Amino acid sequence: MAMQPSEIVTRAPGPIAHPLSDGFAPAWAAAWGDDEFGPFADLEVRGADRQRVVQRFRWIPPGSFWMGSPGDGNGDKPGDEPGRYGDEGPRHRVTLTQGYWMADTPCTQALWQAVMGKNPSYFPNPQNLRHPVENVSWLDVQSFLARLNGEGQELSFDLPTEAQWEYACRADSEEALYQTAEGKGTIKIVGEHNAPALDPIAWYGGNSAVAEGITNGVDVSTWKERQFAHRLASTQPVGLKLPNQWGLYDMLGNVWEWCLDRWAGYKAEAVVDPNGCGQRDGDDVLRVYRGGSWGVHARFVRCAVRSRVPADGQGDALGFRLVRVQEPS
Repeated sequence: MAMQPSEIVTRAPGPIAHPLSDGFAPAWAAAWGDDEFGPFADLEVRGADRQRVVQRFRWIPPGSFWMGSPGDGNGDKPGDEPGRYGDEGPRHRVTLTQGYWMADTPCTQALWQAVMGKNPSYFPNPQNLRHPVENVSWLDVQSFLARLNGEGQELSFDLPTEAQWEYACRADSEEALYQTAEGKGTIKIVGEHNAPALDPIAWYGGNSAVAEGITNGVDVSTWKERQFAHRLASTQPVGLKLPNQWGLYDMLGNVWEWCLDRWAGYKAEAVVDPNGCGQRDGDDVLRVYRGGSWGVHARFVRCAVRSRVPADGQGDALGFRLVRVQEPS
């Protein structure tokens, strides 16, 4: 039986207070408003089963930031960020001239299923589809985007560039972590899977005890220096940890997140609107992913950490989140 395409639910444009909207919400928004984190807009999708799935997006204003981590070594010299890897530098200034809407969580199993009609995750949870979708390649995500955006709808959702991702993750923080009401963003790594500053904001190898409803948790009993002594681990429902100051959840930990970019080394020069070298061709091209996951060492769960894998790579800790550059006013 042919699968029915997902349906995007929209309303007529209406007023919203954010700096680049001229007083109107995006045409794709089914609801919108302001709260303590700033402007938001909700995308509503209904799949073939007519179940309603809502993904909230946060407005990320244009601005400049320091991309990468400070230091000349690999996290073991004075001045280095703890846990630093050499490919996080040289630290350089990046300016993004366009604001954009970013999903406040990684793409959930519910949203993927509404759009694609199935759930490819290694950790499916029928009891709670708020777990992030994973086990999807960069190429799989392109298929998801094509179906979500649809012919004639011109929704233009995409993956974030690496610069957009790190800027949004940091939310003005220049520390290893994003700041919250309960933390300043600094990190102290006291064990391989133990950095106490991570627990309020991120699921990682030190605290990701298997979630209720997951029947195939991974045995982590031999992992060294865990913050908490759990035996089985898995992904977790999104949005349970503290968000950053722009209202984004799970930017660190839970699942790694695909970016648009091809892998490239950093240069020291300042750049404006880096485009991510995002040509959509070839499954052997190394693509960037960011943010750490439920199963990694503490040092991987920092704003500057970056990794790469071929575009057809998949895994039980690799997901993504959506972004949309604001349309011209």
